[in-house]
Amino acid sequence: MDDLKTSEAWRIFRIQAELIDGIETLSNLGPAVSVFGGARFTEDSPYYAAARQTAGLLCEQGLAVITGGGPGIMEAASRGCFEAGGTSVGLNITLPREQHPNRFQTRSLNFRYFFVRKLNFVRYAMGYVIFPGGFGTMDEFFESLTLIQTTKIRRFPVVLYGTEYWQGLIDWLRAEMLTHGCIAAEDLDLFQLVDTPAAAAAAIANYLEECRQYQGEQRRTGI
Repeated sequence: MDDLKTSEAWRIFRIQAELIDGIETLSNLGPAVSVFGGARFTEDSPYYAAARQTAGLLCEQGLAVITGGGPGIMEAASRGCFEAGGTSVGLNITLPREQHPNRFQTRSLNFRYFFVRKLNFVRYAMGYVIFPGGFGTMDEFFESLTLIQTTKIRRFPVVLYGTEYWQGLIDWLRAEMLTHGCIAAEDLDLFQLVDTPAAAAAAIANYLEECRQYQGEQRRTGI
C-alpha cells in the first residue's frame, strides 16, 4: 500500500512537469490553429494533400499550426506549415502503434498523459480544423463541442473537412440527438463543414477578422 501511495504521488510530479513543459514551450507561440486527423492516411490520399495545403494557407495568415506530431494527417499539416516557413508544433505522445514523430516540427513536446496533451491543443489554439480520422479525431471533435457548449472555453471555429466523410455523422446528430432532445438546434451551429483548403482557411480568417473588429471597437469605446 505504501508503494502504491508513493507511485501515485510521483505521478502528480510527472503531470506537473508536462504542464510546465507545455507552458514554457508554447507561452509565446502567438495565434495558432490545431489540425486533427487520422494517422493512417498515406501521402497519396487526397485528405493528406488537402491537410498539407490547408496548413500552408493558415501559415500565410500568420498562424502557427499545432498537430499531434505523428504520421498521416498530422504529418501532412506539419509538413504544409513547415514548407510555408511557419511554426509547426507537434504534441507527441507514446502509443503502442501508429504514433511516431514526423520530421516537420519546429517545436516539439512529448507527453505521457492524454489529458495534458489535449489541454495544450485547446489552450493555445484559436480554432480547430478537423480532417477525417478515427476514435482520437472524434474525441477531439466532440470534446471541443462539449467545451464550447458548456461555455468552459470561448467559442471558436470548429471546421470539419470533407462532406463525404462527415455527412453521415451530421445526419445522425440531427436525426437522433436533436430529435430526442439531447442537443439543441443551435448546437449544430457550433461547427461548419467545408470541402476545400481555401474554405477551411477562410473560416479561420473570418474569425480572425471578427476578433480584430471586436478588439478595435473595445479600444475605440474604451471598454
